[in-house]
Amino acid sequence: MSETHQENGPGVLGAAELFDGVGLDYERAFGRLPAQLAAVDWLTGRLSPGSRVLDAGSGTGRPVAELLVAAGHRVTGVDVSATMVELARAQVPGARFEQGDLRGHTPPEGGYHAVCAFFPLLMMDRKEQIGALRRMASWLAPGGLLVSATVPADVEGLEIVWMGRRARVSSFSAEAYLGLLREECGLEVLRAELSVFRPEVAGGEPEEHLFVYARRAGEDG
Repeated sequence: MSETHQENGPGVLGAAELFDGVGLDYERAFGRLPAQLAAVDWLTGRLSPGSRVLDAGSGTGRPVAELLVAAGHRVTGVDVSATMVELARAQVPGARFEQGDLRGHTPPEGGYHAVCAFFPLLMMDRKEQIGALRRMASWLAPGGLLVSATVPADVEGLEIVWMGRRARVSSFSAEAYLGLLREECGLEVLRAELSVFRPEVAGGEPEEHLFVYARRAGEDG
């Protein structure tokens, strides 16, 4: 999860507040997510050394940005939480991290060879999620790859308790999310996998995750 722009009621946190408070606890709970590690491994096996990669909703920088830097790529991380950006800069000095949301991000000339978007959209409303997916797809160079993950559910503005904090989330069913990537973003979906993960935190409930591997048409030059 990464950001929100809608008004929240008393006690319901926006994304910046929520993740400022969660800090390293997020890495402890989700840092060894097998499907995420597999997606990064798949990606690094297909990128040329020195590829430009965006980590959208980069959190503490671990494991995604850290693994990408170790594989020799030029990584930019964007996160709405000042605490997360501070942690990421300390933990992964080989990457560049920006505080902000995806609406304000400017891609480098030539775009990105890959974008990682692991759960950065859930605290946006659906309209904002569609816009963010379109932007990330447009930042891909021809032939560029998008690896993304979400919690598939047909919900809009649902108030939940997550890691002991109240938040408001929205999402799409797995079928609708794949349709957005194909129809709204013009991407070729190469692979989609559902999995279940229990966060490594006291009282953590199992979560269903959808991981998607997609590609922009054209040859990467």
